[in-house]
Amino acid sequence: MFTSYDNSSLAKIIILLKSHESEYLSGEDISESLKLSRAAVWKHIKRLQSLGYKIDSKQKLGYRLLKITDLLLPWEISDGLKTKLFGKRIYYFDTIDSTQNFAIELGSKTQENGSVVVAYKQTHGRGRLSRKWVSPSGGIWLSLVLHPEFEISAATLFPVISSLALAISIEKVLKIKPKLKWPNDLTLNGKKIAGMLVDASVESGKIDYLVVGVGINFKINPQQVEKAIKGTENYYGVATLVKKNDKTSPVKLVQTFLYELEKLYEMILHGNSEYLIKEWTKRSSSIGKTVTVLSPTGMIRGKAVRVDKDGALVVSSKGKSQRILAGDVT
Repeated sequence: MFTSYDNSSLAKIIILLKSHESEYLSGEDISESLKLSRAAVWKHIKRLQSLGYKIDSKQKLGYRLLKITDLLLPWEISDGLKTKLFGKRIYYFDTIDSTQNFAIELGSKTQENGSVVVAYKQTHGRGRLSRKWVSPSGGIWLSLVLHPEFEISAATLFPVISSLALAISIEKVLKIKPKLKWPNDLTLNGKKIAGMLVDASVESGKIDYLVVGVGINFKINPQQVEKAIKGTENYYGVATLVKKNDKTSPVKLVQTFLYELEKLYEMILHGNSEYLIKEWTKRSSSIGKTVTVLSPTGMIRGKAVRVDKDGALVVSSKGKSQRILAGDVT
């Protein structure tokens, strides 16, 4: 595990190499600057190369950073992150059962407000209603811990604003316009590219903490994932956000998402949900259309009219309007 606050020598070396990206930096200079032995510098360089950094090494010249890794390492996400709170503490795992489980363990600690847990891959990723979420390498799997100061009713809006924040981020970073599928999915050409999961702990009628789980099929093999989940409940196809040879950094997308989500989060704190609903509706794949909703109380077929300020989907069926807070739209 790597964190954003452990003052890692690896992070220090990368920061130093980035500040001299157009020139070579000798092992001696790195050693003196960071108070490390030459052997330790060499060892750390090898470790960084194993993490995906392309570092050129030349005798008598030293080291030069040629390419940054695509891994979502804490110091890479922190570098240029423009948020006030989100992502100020970051935990990175090469492999974990579920980022959501680890984030929930952090939830009760006040210093973890805004913390992000990210993984290269998950062995037991989960979606809504404890459904299996296949999380191979190439995806973006993260969870965000929050201690919100708003009413419990606002928590049901969080899947909506999280998916909106991601849609806005994808539009800005990749110039792609995904559709939003209530309550928490993003799609491209009718196939799923991302989903959200929200877990909340409530005590004495107030939210103690809230954990937002995010799964993005950033650069995955759709056929591999489809093979693992085909035939499961609510399956409607899987797509990858970018192709195998695309050079877009996942770090940029994560940074943008945290920034956009923080802005929307602040709007909720100030009671401004109208703008959020308006922007979500503009990107919706179902509002104004006939839909079938599988809810905990049964199946409802009708016209999707709107999303209310608490995130509920309003469906008009047989002359009556019904508000649905949980379910799947097909």
